[in-house]
Amino acid sequence: MYELTVEHAFSAAHALRIGGVTETLHGHDWRVTATIRGTTLDADGLLCDFHTVHEVLVELCAPFHNSTLNAVPPFDRTNPTAELVARHLVEALAERLDPALSPNAHVRCVRVTEAIGCAAVAYRRER
Repeated sequence: MYELTVEHAFSAAHALRIGGVTETLHGHDWRVTATIRGTTLDADGLLCDFHTVHEVLVELCAPFHNSTLNAVPPFDRTNPTAELVARHLVEALAERLDPALSPNAHVRCVRVTEAIGCAAVAYRRER
């Protein structure tokens, strides 16, 4: 089994709704780590190309950078929690990459960290 990870960071604010109360708008430097997992390497000894994964991850995060998540789809309709950001990104990344990675690899998980050393959430996608 092989795994590789690719990281990207973006800055964004959010105001969570907890128990019906909206907290004060505040910002984070979000760190996103995507993990690709697979059983077989290609003829070049690669699970997949780091650059391809990074390009797609950057593209998926671009609408969030320097924004208020509460105003950006899909978080204009749902609470912009780290858990839901991670779920959104893992699903979007898998939709974009899994067809090219199949059958030997897949998007395994996306980890979202709101504040380094303070809070981290992982959403794991099972295959």
